[in-house]
Amino acid sequence: MDQRPQGLVAEGLTLGYDGRLIVDSLDVAVPAGRVTAVIGANACGKSTLLKGLARLLAPQRGAVHLDGELIHSLRGKELARRLGMLPQSPVAPEGITVLDLAKRGRSPHQSWWRQWSPEDEQAVYDALEATGLTDQADRSVDQLSGGQRQRAWIAMALAQGTPTLLLDEPTNHLDLAHQIEVLDLVVDLNRDQGRTVVLVLHDLNHACRYADHVIAMKGGRIVAEGTPAEVITRELVADVFGLSCTVITDPAGGGPHIIPFGRHHSLGREAKPAAATH
Repeated sequence: MDQRPQGLVAEGLTLGYDGRLIVDSLDVAVPAGRVTAVIGANACGKSTLLKGLARLLAPQRGAVHLDGELIHSLRGKELARRLGMLPQSPVAPEGITVLDLAKRGRSPHQSWWRQWSPEDEQAVYDALEATGLTDQADRSVDQLSGGQRQRAWIAMALAQGTPTLLLDEPTNHLDLAHQIEVLDLVVDLNRDQGRTVVLVLHDLNHACRYADHVIAMKGGRIVAEGTPAEVITRELVADVFGLSCTVITDPAGGGPHIIPFGRHHSLGREAKPAAATH
C-alpha cells in the first residue's frame, strides 16, 4: 500500500535549463494548510523550485507528488483544479479586460458537460473584490498600473480556486500598502479557506510576519527550513545574503524582525555630528 504523505512533496528534485543545473536533489514537503515562504538571494533557485513543483519545468531527476500522486501522471485540467501557479511577470493577451483575465482562472472547471455557472460567476466576483479590482473590471489590463496588473493576475489565480496555490513574488511592483493587502489576503485564504500557499518573497520581514514555515535556499539547495523563529538568524542572513544584521523581536507579531546594516549603518557605530546651523 502506498504510504506517500499527502500534500505537495518533492523527492530528489533536480532542475535546470539548457544543461545548467539550478536545483540539485531537493527533498521538500510543503506543510499542508500552512503558508510557506521561500527566501534566498537572487538566482538561488527559488523560482525554479516553484516551476518544478507546479509541473512547469520537467525534472532532470526526482519527482513531485500531490496528495500521493505523481503530478506528471495527472491530466492538465485535473492538476489545474488542485494546484494553481502565478509566475513572475506574466504577460496578458493584448486588449484583455480585468474581468476576462479573472474568468480565465475558471477554465480548468469548464467542460462540454459543465459550462459557465453561478458558482463560476461568484468565484470571479469574490476574486475581484478580494484584490480591490471590482471597479476596474471592464478596463484593459494594458491600461493598468504595474501594481494593478499584478493584482489582476492574483485575481485570476484566486478565481481558479485551487486548494494549493504557488505565488512567485506576488508583491512585485506593488507599493507598501498593496504589498500588505496582498499578504493579508494570502493569510485570509489560508485561515478562512484552508488553502496551502507557497510564495517566493524577497522581503525577509514580510516572510517572518506572514509565513508559518520558511524555506531558505542558497546555490540551488535548501540550507534551512522551519518556523521563522527557527530559520531567521543573524548567521543565516549573513550566509545566504552576505548581509550583516541584527534580529530583534517584531513588536507587532512577536516573531523575528531583521534590521540590516549597510556600510553607513552598523551596530555600535558612532553617530556623525550634525552640521552646524546659523
